[in-house]
Amino acid sequence: MGRKQHKPEVTVAKLRQVEALTTQGQPVAEAIRSIGMAEVTYYRWRQEYGGLKSDQVKRLKDLEAEYVRFRRRSPI
Repeated sequence: MGRKQHKPEVTVAKLRQVEALTTQGQPVAEAIRSIGMAEVTYYRWRQEYGGLKSDQVKRLKDLEAEYVRFRRRSPI
């Protein structure tokens, strides 16, 4: 089974949904399950995209892709 690639905007939106549910008093594990996400995925995304906004995450991904292209072209 292949991995599903989420866009940066979707990733940040899901993190915000969990954050909103937990501020309403719902336990974190329950909030994660209610939006249809695995706990491991949530914690991995939170570690990587924690306090970023969606435009910042998009820029981060663009820079990472640019870096990969640069590393392929440059002779070492």
